[in-house]
Amino acid sequence: MELLHHLLATGLSTITDVLPIAGIIFGFQLLVLRQNIPNLKSVLVGFIYVLIGLTLFLVGLEEALFPLGKLMAQQLTDPGFIRSTVHVVGDSLQWHDYKWIYLFAAAIGFSTTIAEPALIAVAIKAQQVSGGAITVWGLRTAVAIGVAIGITLGTFRIVTGTPLHYYIIAGYIIVVIQTVFAPRMIIALAYDSGGVTTSTVTVPLVAALGLGLASTIPGRSPLLDGFGLIAFASLFPIITVMGYAQLGEWRVRRAMNKQQDIDTQDSD
Repeated sequence: MELLHHLLATGLSTITDVLPIAGIIFGFQLLVLRQNIPNLKSVLVGFIYVLIGLTLFLVGLEEALFPLGKLMAQQLTDPGFIRSTVHVVGDSLQWHDYKWIYLFAAAIGFSTTIAEPALIAVAIKAQQVSGGAITVWGLRTAVAIGVAIGITLGTFRIVTGTPLHYYIIAGYIIVVIQTVFAPRMIIALAYDSGGVTTSTVTVPLVAALGLGLASTIPGRSPLLDGFGLIAFASLFPIITVMGYAQLGEWRVRRAMNKQQDIDTQDSD
């Protein structure tokens, strides 16, 4: 019964959130473009599906994903668990004693990004418009590796308590340098790839992980230290996607140089 009340309350809240979007779309179509809405019945049914899907998704976040991420962070940072898995020198734990939390962060960052619907859609479109030069799995893997690295580094920042802006500034310096040398066709896509990672699947688990870590590690504030992992998840895919393109360009040049050497030897 409690779950039913929760679903109804979330559904009503979702309707109030979606109504302005529907109003803008229908308003522009009818008042600005002055055209009837094609397939009106299908559009209305689609909006109903969106409302149901968002309601179930939001309830799922509150009931499952957020508690699960927080629980995993609490268990992996429990001093008793850490002392049973690593050799701890002294009474206090050091940053290198949290190896399981780094591994979990990398795994959850990679797996949630691979499953991210927004990234799949962008990767499919990128393959279509590039004529196959950018593959779906190549882009998805590059982005997922970037998120895995970013989340791992973000958890390291929470464990050590170092300032967030040091990492962000250093990361964007690397991005600016890469932008100068990366192939032009990949730059805009790389920047977009950083944004699509912060979507429906990745954000809930990553946010819960950060808050759980900051809540269980002594001396950390959930407000000051718990947030910021999403910034890492947005930044590092830009680096890895441009690196993916630069590596591909280097391999092409290398193959061309080898072919030229072979042709030169044959002509001699």
